[in-house]
Amino acid sequence: MANNNIQASSDTLRVLPHTQYHTDGSLSPSNVAPNPLEQFRVWFTEASAKVSEPEIMTVSTATASGIPSARTVLFKQIDTTGFVFFTNYTSRKSKELLENPNAALVFYWRELHKQVRILGTVEKLSKEENEDYFHTRPVGSQLGAWASRQSTVIEEGEIEQRLDKYRQIFHVGEGDPSSVQIPAPDFWGGWRVVPQ
Repeated sequence: MANNNIQASSDTLRVLPHTQYHTDGSLSPSNVAPNPLEQFRVWFTEASAKVSEPEIMTVSTATASGIPSARTVLFKQIDTTGFVFFTNYTSRKSKELLENPNAALVFYWRELHKQVRILGTVEKLSKEENEDYFHTRPVGSQLGAWASRQSTVIEEGEIEQRLDKYRQIFHVGEGDPSSVQIPAPDFWGGWRVVPQ
C-alpha cells in the first residue's frame, strides 16, 4: 500500500504535511493535579484503558562525558518516590547510569494526544525489591533474565543454548512450572528514576 505522506528519492526521505490528529480540551494548571506523580497516575490509568501498551517508555542515559543514548523499555511501577523499570545491570544503560546517574523518560500515548517527559536522578532498587518483582514474572521471563546478556553481540542460537542450560540448572520442565524456584540474578534488577 502506497504512503502518500512521504516523498522519497535516492538520497532523501521527506515526511509531507498531513493531518495527524486533533485534540479537544487544553492543559493548564487549573485542570491537573498539583503533584505531578499523582497526575501521572491519572493519565496512566486513562492510557491503560485506551492504549494497547501504555507501559512502553523511552529511557535516555548519557555517558560521563555526555554522549546520549536512548532505548525503549517497559515501565513497571510508580511509587511515592519515582518511576521503576528493570534491566540487566551489565547492559549499556546500566553502565551509563552508574557513571552518570541522570536519566530522562518519555511516554507517548498517541491515542490520548499526550506525551509525558520525566527528568531525574536514578537509584538502584534493593535486592529484596528485585526479588519480589522477579518472582511475579513468568518462568520463561525469569530464565530469560539469566540467559540474556544485554548490549552484547551474540551468535545465532546462543540464547537458545543458554536457555537450555538454565532450564537444566533450575530443573524447569520437570513437573509443574509454578513450583520452580528461580533466584533473581545478581546482575539483574531495577532502577528508580526520581523526578526533579
